[in-house]
Amino acid sequence: MARLNINPTRMELSRLKLRLKTAVRGHKLLKDKSDEMVRQFMQYIRENKRLREEVEKELTVALSAFMLARAISDDAGIEEAVAMPAFEIELKTGSKNVMSVQVPELSIEENEITELYPYSFLSITSELDSSIATMSQLLSKLLQLAQAEKTCNMLANEIEKNRRRVNALQYVMIPDFRETIKYITMKLDENERANTIRLMKVKSMIEARR
Repeated sequence: MARLNINPTRMELSRLKLRLKTAVRGHKLLKDKSDEMVRQFMQYIRENKRLREEVEKELTVALSAFMLARAISDDAGIEEAVAMPAFEIELKTGSKNVMSVQVPELSIEENEITELYPYSFLSITSELDSSIATMSQLLSKLLQLAQAEKTCNMLANEIEKNRRRVNALQYVMIPDFRETIKYITMKLDENERANTIRLMKVKSMIEARR
């Protein structure tokens, strides 16, 4: 605790009491906000974990099928098969407010798929078909995973900033205000006692002259 360097006057005492009241209220609001942010952060962490496990599982299946297709077919045939995209997508980006944090919001708009496999089935194995189908379905989950991970990172940073603010109020500002208020109150009481003693002496001197 450190006492603030201000004049011990009644006006300053009133100002400090008001600042202390505001700081205590702000500390409570920030603490409540921090608790709610942690709760939502844990929800996003669980969602992120679920999506990551699903994506990794499906990616493993898709990559295994692709490696098997490469083992059976020649590289030139594989490259020719995947060179032409089957459809186009449009990525839409935005943001949403999560506890005063603007987190990303991603979505895709797919054009109508006329043909998922734009190649000849005679030269390509069914394993490549399975790999392409799985990867096409994974796109939406990959975006959800990216959105969840970025949201977790941003919330974690904001939680840390908010924690520092709460600690600054709890362990620095509020104790300093209380210490200074105590000091000013003691000084004012001392001055009041000194004035009382002075008045009593003046009174006794006047009476003595009479």
